[in-house]
Amino acid sequence: MYKRIKLLTLLCTLATAAQANTLLQGVVLADAPFSGALVQITDSSGQHLSTQTDNAGRYSVVIDGLHPPLLLSAKAPDVTTDCLHNDKLRARCMASLLMSVQKEAANTANITPFSDRLVSEVAGALGYIGPQQWVEKGRPADLNPELLTTPLANFRRGMEKAFISLGVESAHIDPVTTPIVSGDAMTAILSVINHNRGYDNNSGEAGATILTDSAYRPIVGLQNSGPWEPFDLKQARQDKVNITAAAKRILIVSDSTAATYEVSRLPRMGWGQVFQSRLRADSGIVVLNGSRAGRSSRDFYNEGWYQQMGRYLQPGDYVFIAHGHNDQNCDGEKPIRGAADVRNLCTYPNNADGKPQYPHGHPELSFQHSLERYINIAREKGAIPVLFTPTTRVKNAAGKTAYQHGVQDVVVSSHHTPAKPGYMFSGDYIETIKQTAEQNQVPLIDLEQETIAFANAHPNDWMDYWLAVDANDPRYPWYKTQKAGVRTNPDTTHFQQKGAEAVAQLVVQRIYQTPQLQDLADKLNP
Repeated sequence: MYKRIKLLTLLCTLATAAQANTLLQGVVLADAPFSGALVQITDSSGQHLSTQTDNAGRYSVVIDGLHPPLLLSAKAPDVTTDCLHNDKLRARCMASLLMSVQKEAANTANITPFSDRLVSEVAGALGYIGPQQWVEKGRPADLNPELLTTPLANFRRGMEKAFISLGVESAHIDPVTTPIVSGDAMTAILSVINHNRGYDNNSGEAGATILTDSAYRPIVGLQNSGPWEPFDLKQARQDKVNITAAAKRILIVSDSTAATYEVSRLPRMGWGQVFQSRLRADSGIVVLNGSRAGRSSRDFYNEGWYQQMGRYLQPGDYVFIAHGHNDQNCDGEKPIRGAADVRNLCTYPNNADGKPQYPHGHPELSFQHSLERYINIAREKGAIPVLFTPTTRVKNAAGKTAYQHGVQDVVVSSHHTPAKPGYMFSGDYIETIKQTAEQNQVPLIDLEQETIAFANAHPNDWMDYWLAVDANDPRYPWYKTQKAGVRTNPDTTHFQQKGAEAVAQLVVQRIYQTPQLQDLADKLNP
């Protein structure tokens, strides 16, 4: 009897000890689970704890001795680089935070694109560039619950209609603490969300969290705070079905001149934003416009923007490669951001003999080599790469805005770098694109030449096409506080809706004129 009582006492003691543990558990999930991800937890005193997710992206760890608030971060296992720098392929990372912990109980802390955006907004409020700087340099002890009030309200308002359509009240959802199970409302919404982090021009480090829907329409990312763009779950789901089921896809790999913009920034548009309407309704082709403002051919890949689109690439698809504007950011002596530009954005044009130029041991800084990466990726997947020259800037030979203040001047190419201080190599980016197309036997769309001709045909109304909004137009309140992109200070690079549509039509015309693209031409609206 005594031995039996002793055994029962021991079992009860063990059970009580097990129950006494404070547990932290959750899921690391974006459009798919982060399997085998490294999860790091930092408490308010600076203590660290690490664990790893299972095949379903779930983790569970005892956190006895840790003191909230807790800062969590997760790094995908398939990249060896870090979460902060962009000069090589940046690791995919997300963060989360938990303000309080219930002792001797199981606590939930999910790490998702939504939690990463919450951390991004909190980091911005505390003076950090983005969530990763907060993860690596911040102190959880600086947190207070009020910092989460506005970001959480932004999330709930932005996702309210989506959750309601799934039978859930968004007011009852906390992206961090609400348990997530396979097939629930949260996983349904996340399945049509693209997540990434932006770029800080001055430091060259990863910036604020950026979210788009399945068709790359922005949800958040315009600023490190503020309301979310309207999210249409039904449309996002249908778009994803269309993308995967289409007979063919067109992936647009480009910069701000082609990008899709926030509703709040209308009438600003990129030509890729309207290109789907240039295809016949029965074409069977879906456009994936993953173009991103500010990106060069090099860091568009390194920051993961291409990978979001590339997962859909199939044999017979088209890859439109339209870079060049930001590849010119090679002035190492430029104040503040010069070093960051060279490290992350810059690629060098070919020399006068058509030979690639780059610093010794760094062929990735060659513009031709950077373009060839997309050509090779496309061909490896059986897709058809198409090279584009960039759209023109409305600049004259002196580098000044043409057709302003009554001065009639001619728009010329500005995509070349003369030999001058701060630049390691000089050359012509347009010629480099043409040489790359010829050497790799790739179809070429000379969009710069087309847009130069278009600008010179519109000396009196060019500002109706490029971004020059009436700051007092009540339809576009965003521009009331802007110093550029308005009639008094027009943007000579980017487009408003009328210009985006005109450029998209110029692309159509060039496709018709390109013998290698006649199969695609047959799918276009005449």
